[in-house]
Amino acid sequence: MKIRLLAVLLGFAIPRFGWIVSLSADDASKPASVRVQCISYRGWTNCFLIGNGVVETVVVPAVGRVMQFRFAGEETGPFWENRAMDGKPVDPNSNDWGNFGGDKSWPAPQAGWTKMTGRAWPPPVAFDSMPVSVTPVAGGVDMVSAIDPHFGIRTTRRVRLRPKSATMSIETQYTRVSGDVIDVSIWVVTQLKDPVRVYSPVPKKSVFPNLFDNQGQSVPPSLKISDRLISMERDKSKSFKIGTDAGTLLWIGDKAVLKMDSPRKVGKAYPDNGSSAEIYTNGDPNQYVELEMLGPVEKLKLGAISRRSIAYTLLRRKLPDADAEARDILKLH
Repeated sequence: MKIRLLAVLLGFAIPRFGWIVSLSADDASKPASVRVQCISYRGWTNCFLIGNGVVETVVVPAVGRVMQFRFAGEETGPFWENRAMDGKPVDPNSNDWGNFGGDKSWPAPQAGWTKMTGRAWPPPVAFDSMPVSVTPVAGGVDMVSAIDPHFGIRTTRRVRLRPKSATMSIETQYTRVSGDVIDVSIWVVTQLKDPVRVYSPVPKKSVFPNLFDNQGQSVPPSLKISDRLISMERDKSKSFKIGTDAGTLLWIGDKAVLKMDSPRKVGKAYPDNGSSAEIYTNGDPNQYVELEMLGPVEKLKLGAISRRSIAYTLLRRKLPDADAEARDILKLH
């Protein structure tokens, strides 16, 4: 009885199927505008559904991912999910990467992983292959990782929805808990379904002479640069990757658009030859692309904290031509 009374005082409801944290925009007596519900999802238990009536976010603590971001009431959204991994646990002792899909954060640059962990791949365990603890809060959840044994970093990800908004915000925080000073960048990797096309705007004064940094063995055959807009498709035969100095990336599907915003900080050093945004396209059979945002490289000493925020906005397609849609959204006219 005391537990239920405390839950009522804190604004929690505890129905038979789980519990809900509710946030009302103006008055606690009004209907909730953001709800956090405990659910089962694709074979995983103790997952979280955050909804505001416009969009919904699914968080799976067992694999440490923000697994889906979709319009409210729909079964799926732009985030790619590896359905072959449904319900499976992460394995920090495996030499193979558990590619679950969704959205996660890794430390950059990747070139430094071997020095820190003794291996170039898969990613450092606490960033990628260990469960996280999740605390429901008003408007969303806080995801907290274990301390990575090699980097000495604990990752906190604050996932939030605002009332009546189609935008999800995720603030990723690295806290240096142990070890000597290291140079590190917050790298967020979002896996998305096979698009019509993906886009990166070109800043008026790009740091790249060719307006992008080719990070693969060859330039993507579908890559196109036109009037301050870089775009490419997913190639079925092989993988490609480029870096840009943009603060926005755009995924355009048949019916929906996902816009990711994380403004670049002027005068800061960025990993991967100066990239603040990267696009990776995967060859068959796993039909996905990655939109990746990177923060500036920072020196993290013991007790230091680094933060990076990304806004993810879902939109409905309005125009039949993807290029025209991208220019309209990015205001490149």
